[in-house]
Amino acid sequence: MSLSPNSILDRVIEATIIPSFTSIGPNARRKLFDWKPLDEYDLTGQTVVLTGGTSGIGEEGAEILANLGATLVIVARDQVKTEATVDRIKAATGNPEISYVLADLGKQDDVRAAATQLAVAHPTIHTLIHNAGALFPKRRLAENGTDLAVELMVAAPFLLTGMLLPQLKAAGPGRVLTMSSGGMYSQPLSVSQLEMPEDSYNGAQQYARAKRAQVVLTEMWAQRTDPSQVVFHSLHPGWVDTPGVSEALPGFSKILGPLHLLRSPQDGADTMVWLTADPAALESTGDFWHDRQVRSTHKLPTTRNSDTPERRKRLWEWCQNHTGFELRK
Repeated sequence: MSLSPNSILDRVIEATIIPSFTSIGPNARRKLFDWKPLDEYDLTGQTVVLTGGTSGIGEEGAEILANLGATLVIVARDQVKTEATVDRIKAATGNPEISYVLADLGKQDDVRAAATQLAVAHPTIHTLIHNAGALFPKRRLAENGTDLAVELMVAAPFLLTGMLLPQLKAAGPGRVLTMSSGGMYSQPLSVSQLEMPEDSYNGAQQYARAKRAQVVLTEMWAQRTDPSQVVFHSLHPGWVDTPGVSEALPGFSKILGPLHLLRSPQDGADTMVWLTADPAALESTGDFWHDRQVRSTHKLPTTRNSDTPERRKRLWEWCQNHTGFELRK
């Protein structure tokens, strides 16, 4: 099948990375593909659970989802901040169907309690969005001794997804979306080195390793789940101007910020909201998206070569053993 000139140009933009990941990407692609504006979608009657919805991309996405009429549940750990966010979004959108569940995703007991609370309150969940994450410049450990980045971005989403599968299946099909990062392109899949040791710790690399694992797990969930019941997708937002980026990578923001190359939080949230609302997300499962298009999960031979069936099997087993959740047919 021959590609249209616009699709060819999109591939050129993607291959050159900087135009694709920066603010240039959505500005060009919005025109190339005549994107449907998000405000033309209607999510009335659909329940969306969003982690990490109190700042940055998550908060922006939460407000957009609320504007579209979704019954939105934000999962976050800071009660004061979460209540303030929910109240602000209710006032801004006029949507009263916004609530929250408190949980520290670095603590598995909190994840289990949150899943139980969500399942009781919402027998049907149409979309579960794993957006919570953090880049720690200095190594931090979760309560159980696991690297906190890995606990937050690998273990917690795995456990929460598994526990909410019945509610997602009730949507027929439900959607599970995982916000990854373009940084994952730099790191191979590894289970033995998923957690970096203290003496060689690098926050950006640890973050990217966890994000690589997220993308692989999305594909594995898709392989193990009937797509008529639940579809799974991961995505990356590009380089977005958020407080998290400014705090974790100040040099990065200082260089790209003045050049106006960082994306707005709204552009960062666009594909996440689009995959929540558009029927296109139900036409496939296990894909990796950026700017409303399916993208390759590898840009380097080294990462492609690391992505073996054996390592994938070990990653799934690590998640099962670590969380205690086992997927049963």
